[in-house]
Amino acid sequence: MTQHRVSDDPRFSPVKIETEPHYAEIPTRQGAFSFQCFDKLAELTLQRPTCVRLDLEELKCFEVVDRQFQQLGVIFSNAIALHPSNPAFPPRSGMIVLMGSPRNGWVEAIFPTPVQYVSGFVTSSQPTVLIAFDDNNQPIGRTETTAPNLTASRVPHTPNTKLSLATPNIHRILFQTVDGQLTLDDFCYSF
Repeated sequence: MTQHRVSDDPRFSPVKIETEPHYAEIPTRQGAFSFQCFDKLAELTLQRPTCVRLDLEELKCFEVVDRQFQQLGVIFSNAIALHPSNPAFPPRSGMIVLMGSPRNGWVEAIFPTPVQYVSGFVTSSQPTVLIAFDDNNQPIGRTETTAPNLTASRVPHTPNTKLSLATPNIHRILFQTVDGQLTLDDFCYSF
């Protein structure tokens, strides 16, 4: 009997997708799902997922968020699940966002296994900074918005501005705004 590998079959050769990556839903905990994204369609069935996007919808409003997604490789600090009642902080998808709490202005994510990419959509009352740290707690990447991006603000940024960083060996990230509030939605990270 001859073994046939999919990788040898030209019908199944990887195809570079030039648009948005593909996502697959996987169970995260009872009733919740994570979306895993893939750069190549073939990766969807042949390789370990490269990107996880957290689904926050199964979190209860005002639930402290810390180890709920630990089995997916991330632990949060200073985060609470919230259904925003203030229209200036709209969710990007669904109804639930993460907000910095009990201390205002920051949300931290820790990766027990380092990642190489992080992204999230932020809405904030002040400019927001995303900083990545290595295993020695040294900054290894930084990106930021230049202004607040609330729904009612008259600035160039719209609500839910995407902040992302791609660098190897990310062990911890921090979304931070000084003297303000921020919400985070559609958080994604890649191994």
